[in-house]
Amino acid sequence: MLTVESIDLFYGASQALRKVSVGATKGKVTCVLGRNGVGKTSLLRAIVGHQPVAAGKITWEDEDITRAPAYQRARRGIAFVPQGREIFPLLTVEENLRTGFAPLPRSLKHVPEEVFELFPVLKDMLGRRGGDLSGGQQQQLAIARALVTRPRLMVLDEPTEGIQPSIIKDIEHVIRRLAARGDMAIILVEQYFEFARDLADTFAVLDRGEIVAEGDAGQLVKDDVRRHLTV
Repeated sequence: MLTVESIDLFYGASQALRKVSVGATKGKVTCVLGRNGVGKTSLLRAIVGHQPVAAGKITWEDEDITRAPAYQRARRGIAFVPQGREIFPLLTVEENLRTGFAPLPRSLKHVPEEVFELFPVLKDMLGRRGGDLSGGQQQQLAIARALVTRPRLMVLDEPTEGIQPSIIKDIEHVIRRLAARGDMAIILVEQYFEFARDLADTFAVLDRGEIVAEGDAGQLVKDDVRRHLTV
């Protein structure tokens, strides 16, 4: 569904990505691994349209979206769960979910019941402000908000960051269930090796803005990958 081909990305004179290529497929989880500052978030920002690329090509469902703005990519079914969650702290849980209506036609502007099946805790907190939720609950809300847009590609940036172990397990179950539906591709940026290993169908390891290892999950050899994750 998604093909990223040899993209370069700059912030001013600083090059964040060098000839990076990755892909994502329906029903599969692609994990992007690497330590802090190697370009993982820059890659996701390029995919969802938050940062322009200087070279290369991004294709989504056989359409070149390299220069398409972020809102058009959202309308095409690309959803982003950013690092740090970025929910609206002064809005209620229900209002946060409703912000996901923005790219949808009028007929789809409602919260799918599946959201509450995946995250039942949110149904009991619809009237609470987002800022009053725990970190784990905010992460669940951020994923739920993305699901409201009915994505066909879900892009998640370090969803386990700062989350208690019990919620990490819940998020792992949700990602696995979404992939098993077979109609959504998932790209997951992660530093937590075990979490990525358990979910990945394919993986890519970034170091200094370049892909240094990639392959199927069966090739995720712990020692080889860990040396790119440790400082």
